[in-house]
Amino acid sequence: MESLHAIAKPAFCLIAQGSKEIFVGEHRYQYDPYHYLLATVEMPVVGHVIEASKERPYLAMGLLLDSTLVSSVMLEARCPSLQSRNDVRAFDVSPLSVTLLDAVVRLVRLLDSPADIPILAPLITREIIYRLLMSEQGNRLRHIANLGGHSHRITRAVERLQKDFNQPLSIESIARETGMSVSSFHHHFKAVTEMTPLQFQKRVRLQEARRLMLSENLDASSAGYRVGYDDVSHFSREYKRLFGDPPMRDVQRLRETARV
Repeated sequence: MESLHAIAKPAFCLIAQGSKEIFVGEHRYQYDPYHYLLATVEMPVVGHVIEASKERPYLAMGLLLDSTLVSSVMLEARCPSLQSRNDVRAFDVSPLSVTLLDAVVRLVRLLDSPADIPILAPLITREIIYRLLMSEQGNRLRHIANLGGHSHRITRAVERLQKDFNQPLSIESIARETGMSVSSFHHHFKAVTEMTPLQFQKRVRLQEARRLMLSENLDASSAGYRVGYDDVSHFSREYKRLFGDPPMRDVQRLRETARV
C-alpha cells in the first residue's frame, strides 16, 4: 500500500481487482475495474494502491503504447487528425466499455495458449488501440502519433529533460529547440505534464537518486552528485520534501520493508 514513485511510460492501464490512485504533479487520478487510465507522455508519477487484501489482491495490467503502432492503426482506421489542441493532459481516466474490456480479456487469455501469442497478440493489441482511438480519449491518444502541435513539442522537451536530467536546466535553450517562446513553453509544458519544467526535473533527479541508493548502495552525497546536485544539504531537503524522510533513513526503511 506504500506510495510508489516511478517514471510512467505511455500506456493503457486497466485494473481487474482493487483500485489505485496516481498523482501527476498535484493532480490525482483514481481508477478501478470500471475505469481505465491512459498515459500519453513519459513522466514522473506517484502511484498508490488503495484497495487490496490477501483475500482479494490487487490485480492489474498495462499495455505500453508505441507511437509507430498507434500511427499505423490510425491510418488503417482512417482516423481524423486532432480535433482540438485543448485536451492535451498527459493522463486521464475514463469509464471502461464492454468492447474494450472484451479485447483485453482475450489478450490475457492468450497466456493459456502460448502457441497462439505470436499470431493473435499483435491483432488484439491493434484492436485495443483502435477501441481507444474510438473512445472519449481518442483525441488524447492521437498525440502519441506525433502529428505535430504543441503536445508533440512538449513530448520532445520531456524526452530531453529525461535524457539530460543531471545537467543544468536552460529553459531558454529547450524553448528555442521546440520553436516556442519561453512563456509559451512554460504554459504548454504545464498543460501537458501538470508540472513546471523545474518541478519535472526535480522529480526525475530525486527518483533516480533513490534508485541509485537502493540498487548501487550509494550514500546520499554521491547519489545527489550523480543526479546533478552540488550541495548535499539542498539535495537532502528536496529529497525529504518529496519522499517524507531524509535520504538514508528513507532507503533504510524501504530495505526493511522489503525484508518483511
